[in-house]
Amino acid sequence: MILVTGGAGYIGSHVCIALLDAGLDVVVVDNLSNSTKASLDRVQSICGRSLVFRHADIRDEEVICEILRDFGVTAVIHLAGLKAVGDSNVRPMTYYENNVLGTMRLVSAMKTANVKTLVFSSSATVYGIPRYLPLDERHPLAPTNPYGRTKLVIEQMLNDLYRSDDSWRIANLRYFNPAGAHESGLIGEDPLGVPSNLLPFVAQVAIGRREKLRIWGGDYDTPDGTGIRDFIHVVDLAAGHLSALRQLRQPGLLTVNLGTGYGNSVLDVVRTFEAASGRSVPYEIVERRAGDVAACYADPTFAKDVLSWTSTRSLRQMCADHWRWQLQNPNGFRAGELPKAPERSSHLRRHA
Repeated sequence: MILVTGGAGYIGSHVCIALLDAGLDVVVVDNLSNSTKASLDRVQSICGRSLVFRHADIRDEEVICEILRDFGVTAVIHLAGLKAVGDSNVRPMTYYENNVLGTMRLVSAMKTANVKTLVFSSSATVYGIPRYLPLDERHPLAPTNPYGRTKLVIEQMLNDLYRSDDSWRIANLRYFNPAGAHESGLIGEDPLGVPSNLLPFVAQVAIGRREKLRIWGGDYDTPDGTGIRDFIHVVDLAAGHLSALRQLRQPGLLTVNLGTGYGNSVLDVVRTFEAASGRSVPYEIVERRAGDVAACYADPTFAKDVLSWTSTRSLRQMCADHWRWQLQNPNGFRAGELPKAPERSSHLRRHA
């Protein structure tokens, strides 16, 4: 049994599909502060398999320990936490409490229950302003916001844990920019309030929920003047977790980038989404945001060498899949009725 913390969220729900499709049993812990159990109902509909859900908070060490023991959990994929960069500048202590303290209590519960395999959801924000590109795992770490600093503190804490007890199996996965949705259109990114990520905002403009996109800066030293980022399909990202879990069959500690190895500009995303959706995406270019960089993309070589993992889905597919999700769920999971899941057939790619 694999415990997925934050499993009802955007990335978590796709990770649950990867695990279930691989024949693994899953128990999800989520406090539903920024997600809904409806996503897990749809996961089970897609996979034709059930999972276990427990409404709990990772900061409740006693409850987490009980879940680990009751379900015979053998490994944890830890995705729970707050993740908005801008919000972290406004509420830094809330981020430290949820992300750092929450992970401390989760790890303490794992120690008590003698569960020593952990895949941790880290972030490329730990690198800060790139000194060179592409970013490899040896790049200096200097996050520029509280969110990124919480991820770095957790990585350092897990490194210290492994040094103190080398029987642990730990993988720190540094995500770049997850995007897209499951090809069924049943699950996808459903942000509360104003989206903080680019693709959901673009999609909401395309469908008419928002008037226009604001592009933060058009004078960067890039081919079209807009910022360049490494967008990775969320299904590829989910597959990376399964690859990391399989790699942790022996004690050890891995720190791995999960990205595509190339970047797309904001205007690349807008134009690709317009082509995929057949809709116009009006935009205006405004002043840069403090802390944003011109370009940021991964060197994924280590993931290929160590995890035998590479991303396979293009930006066009990310846009097409997100548009399908947006069309079928114009109000996200709050629409109510569960859409009918498509038949799983040979043309639908498996995610294990």
